[in-house]
Amino acid sequence: MSNSIEVGISGMSCASCVGRVERALANEPSISSAQVNLATSKAQVDFENQPDIAAAIRAIESAGYQPVTQTVDIAVHGMSCGSCVSRVEKAINQVPGVVQASVNLTTQKASVTFLPDVATLQKLHDAIRGAGYEPQKSETHPVPDTEDQERLELRNRMLFAAALTIPIVFIAMGKMLPGLDAFFAGIMSHRGWMGIEWLLTTPVLFYAGARFFRSGFAELRHLSPGMNSLVMIGSSAAYFYSVVAFLAPAVFPSGTAESYFEAAAVIVTLILLGRYFEHIAKGRTSEAIKKLLRLQAKTARVVRDGETIEVPIEDVVSGDRIQVRPGDRIPVDGVVEEGQSYVDESMISGEPVPVSKESGAEVVGGTINKNGSLVFRVTRVGGDTVLSQIVKMVEQAQADKPPIQQLADKIAGVFVPIVILVAIITFAVWYWFGPEPTLSFAFVTSVSVLLIACPCAMGLATPTAIMVSTGKGAEMGVLFRRGAALETLAKMDTVVLDKTGTLTQGRPELTDFVVMEGNDDELLSWVAAIESQSEHPIGEAIVGAAKARELELPGVTAFNNEPGYGIKANVAGRQIHIGADRYMERLGVDLAAAKEQARALAEEGKSPFYAAVDGKLAVIIAVADPLKEGSVEAIAELRSLGLEVAMLTGDNRVTAEAIARQVGIERVLAEVLPQQKAEEIKRLQDEGRLVAFVGDGINDAPALAQAHVGIAIGTGTDVAIEAGDVVLMRGDLRGIVNAAALSRRTRKTILGNFFWAYGYNLALIPVAAGVLFPVSGFLLNPMLAAGAMSLSSIFVLTNSLRLRRFRTQVTAQ
Repeated sequence: MSNSIEVGISGMSCASCVGRVERALANEPSISSAQVNLATSKAQVDFENQPDIAAAIRAIESAGYQPVTQTVDIAVHGMSCGSCVSRVEKAINQVPGVVQASVNLTTQKASVTFLPDVATLQKLHDAIRGAGYEPQKSETHPVPDTEDQERLELRNRMLFAAALTIPIVFIAMGKMLPGLDAFFAGIMSHRGWMGIEWLLTTPVLFYAGARFFRSGFAELRHLSPGMNSLVMIGSSAAYFYSVVAFLAPAVFPSGTAESYFEAAAVIVTLILLGRYFEHIAKGRTSEAIKKLLRLQAKTARVVRDGETIEVPIEDVVSGDRIQVRPGDRIPVDGVVEEGQSYVDESMISGEPVPVSKESGAEVVGGTINKNGSLVFRVTRVGGDTVLSQIVKMVEQAQADKPPIQQLADKIAGVFVPIVILVAIITFAVWYWFGPEPTLSFAFVTSVSVLLIACPCAMGLATPTAIMVSTGKGAEMGVLFRRGAALETLAKMDTVVLDKTGTLTQGRPELTDFVVMEGNDDELLSWVAAIESQSEHPIGEAIVGAAKARELELPGVTAFNNEPGYGIKANVAGRQIHIGADRYMERLGVDLAAAKEQARALAEEGKSPFYAAVDGKLAVIIAVADPLKEGSVEAIAELRSLGLEVAMLTGDNRVTAEAIARQVGIERVLAEVLPQQKAEEIKRLQDEGRLVAFVGDGINDAPALAQAHVGIAIGTGTDVAIEAGDVVLMRGDLRGIVNAAALSRRTRKTILGNFFWAYGYNLALIPVAAGVLFPVSGFLLNPMLAAGAMSLSSIFVLTNSLRLRRFRTQVTAQ
């Protein structure tokens, strides 16, 4: 392996950038030298020993730049248990240039981030094949037909095996049934019937069960045995024991030359049947993704050169004008230019009431136009549409591994070797200390141990529950960007809500304009002129009030904004400062005459602030931001779940406490500057609290990132909110209640799955080993062991599918 790699770097623009990156790379102990080329934007990195990709990336990021990486999803067929996942991840991570690999057992996908200048897709495919599995071309979104084809192949193999296994069992059992033994003996000798069993069992094992042998050999070759290894060893032992007993019975001790052909055939058939049912159940866990994909229109009616033509959706480009008739599905995202209608957006946002759309309104692909005709201009197509982003978010959440799953994967990685060791010990104990015929007892018990162990259930316990719940959340308008957020949110004990835009509508209205000195209209026009330069919602409210009075706004110079405090500018030759009391006090403006009136306004839940002209107080301004519908109900429901709810705001304490009383919040964090929000969240965490923070995802990004779980408020179109772990598609706070309840139900389901998966193995492996034989004479048949193993996985999948019946705790009226 070469000790040198080439890494693409984005963001470099000058020679000093090159020096910064080279110095950062040189500071890494594992890197011997590095040369950065500004023209190609690439770094040639040499290592002391094997390439340390993580060190190179860390160095580049520390210099303030980003390494060029690529992420692909690769479909991986043949995985069946947690150890399969560990094996594929290990194989991919060993490919030079791979940054990170995450494998999802339920979706049968590997998500790989790699350096395209070092690794290639072919190398990734070769690594997967080397691990004993088959990679397939990965589409942007899964193609339902591929899943159906695999299910069809599995069904056909299972039916083929069953067709041959039924007569094998009939022959094997018939020879032992009173009345039928003479019938069978009259047709053919015992050895003759064994020959027919051999003939029928061979294709069951090596054709119908070929997948177990392919994957099993690969697992053993990599010294990482999994479920396929157990099935292969168990069924092969039964098969080859019977072959030797048929061809050379004299090599066995007297009374032990038995036939186990029927056991080998039944083992393969039952496990294929279990896999088939698993596949059906797995398909149901991804039903939400399939529903979202079915929302995508296949064609669009495009207006070009004055004519309306129907074209495939792939031919639509940004800037096209699309005509939508009543009842049509809107094909892509855009802005309405003509017409008026109501659009059903429930499949995207969870909002049951159709939304009015007219000129200037945004429309989202996948939604349904109800009763009017619309013409809109396309703004987003393909992977940039809201629907595509939602699908991507759900898929990313399903691929993400919560901490509990990472622990389960580690256990699964050592589980199968332990089971094989237990089977060997079981054989030895029965052979040396068991009753006669010792070889038969030792053989049956050791094979039963191999077959009853079920690492599948362990591997499926978390991903199946995550897959169902993230899909269910998407249906309710709650998007989990990370699967780990489901587990973390279930443990939260404190929810902190930002006030503006979260508890309130984020559209303040001017309620009071109390002039202390000067002319009312003149002062309003001055203040509005300055606020028109600001992007703050309060500014929009003041400008709106001035326009309502038809006031002319004068010119503004020397505008300066001080975030968290206020703004200042020159208007009509006067210097004007606008801001809260802390800003005025810092400027030395006397507020004594306004204190009582400002306090009275604050106690009414209004936000008072001031305008000073040439250093003297001129006006008291008050705005009120109406509460969102459902806020009071949402707070009550959160408290009923045992959560402490707090409000975080930059408002003065009197106003903040007045609003908190209206919604039923007891803990208020007031007068917090924007840059201090994350510090307040950290302070709560230092108290030992598990904190979820709810904000708008833009101004609140640091606090969202600091919280254990960041919940970003969306509006149905702004879903690309990177700061939040959870995104509410609607601004309705009742979505938080549903998210919290769903996460708790999911965690309960995962714990139930693990209880069954581990409890099953801990209880039945000893039974298979024969611990009940000395007291009851009971010995587990290998065929029953194989059936129990298949039922274990099916139970876990069925338990996870119960999450599909989850109902919202509260809904919008």
